[in-house]
Amino acid sequence: MSAEPNYGQPQQKSIVQPILIGAVVALFGGLIYQFVQYDKLSTKIAQVEKSYQEDVEALKIASSQSAQASRRNQETLQAQLETAQRQAAMAVGQAKEQAMARAEALSKQIIVEANKQKAIVAAEFDKVKAETEAVKTEATAKIGEVKTDVVAVKEDVKSTKSELDKTITSLKAVQGDMGVQSGLIATNGTELQALKALGEKNYFEFNLGKTKAPQRIGDVLMQLKKADNKRNKYTVDIIADDKKVEKKDKGVSEPVQFYTSKARQPYEIVVMEVKKDLIVGYLATPKVMAPRK
Repeated sequence: MSAEPNYGQPQQKSIVQPILIGAVVALFGGLIYQFVQYDKLSTKIAQVEKSYQEDVEALKIASSQSAQASRRNQETLQAQLETAQRQAAMAVGQAKEQAMARAEALSKQIIVEANKQKAIVAAEFDKVKAETEAVKTEATAKIGEVKTDVVAVKEDVKSTKSELDKTITSLKAVQGDMGVQSGLIATNGTELQALKALGEKNYFEFNLGKTKAPQRIGDVLMQLKKADNKRNKYTVDIIADDKKVEKKDKGVSEPVQFYTSKARQPYEIVVMEVKKDLIVGYLATPKVMAPRK
C-alpha cells in the first residue's frame, strides 16, 4: 500500500501560530497590568504608612504636651494646697490664741461677778438676819400682848356668858295672839342676841316703815298699815302662800302668829319698838321646816 499525501498539516500549523502569539501577548499584557496594579498598591501602602507614622508622631507630641500640662497643673495644685495648709495652720493658731485669751478674760470676769454676788448674798444674809432678830423680838412682844389679850378675852367671854345667862334667864315665855304658846321672846336687842345664841329658831330683824308695796322679811311679805307710837300699837298686812292676813292693833312685845304651808309650827312677829310710821322687831320661824298636812 502506498502512503497517502498529508494535505492537512500545513493548514493546522498556520492556525496554531497566531493563537500562541495571542496567548503570549495576553499573558504579557496581564503581567504588565499586574505590575501596574502592584506598583499602585505599593504606592498606596507607602502613603498609608507615611500617614500612620505622621499620626503616631503627632499623637506622641500631643501626649507629651498633655502630660507636661497635666504635670504643671499638678505641681500648681500641690503648691496651692501647701499654701492653703500653711494658711489654715496659721489661722487655727491665731484662732486658738484668741479663744484662749477670750476664755481667760471670761474666767476673770466670772470670778469678779462671783465675788460681787458673794458680797451681795452676804449683805442680804446679814440684813435678813437682822430683820429676823427684829421680827423675833417683835413677835415675842406680840405674843406677850396676845397672851394678855387672850386672858382679857377669856374674862370678857366669861363675863358675856354670865350676862347672856342672866339675859336668857330674864326672857319670858308668853302666849301668842292665836293662843299658841310662843316660847321665849325678846323685848330688846340684847335679848334678841340671846335668843339667837340659843339657836332654837331662825330670826330675821326688820325696820319696817310705811311703804306703798309690801317688803320681804325672811320668806314672807309684810306691809305696815298703821303705827301709833303713843299707844304702842300697830297694824300690818302679812302675805304668805299668796294669802294676805291683817294683824290689827297689835302691841309691843306681843307675839303675832300666823301659819304657812312650810311648817307645822306658827311663824311669829314680835315688835320691840313702835315709832312714827316705823316698827322695829323680828320675825321668828321654826328651825325645822315640816310641811303641814
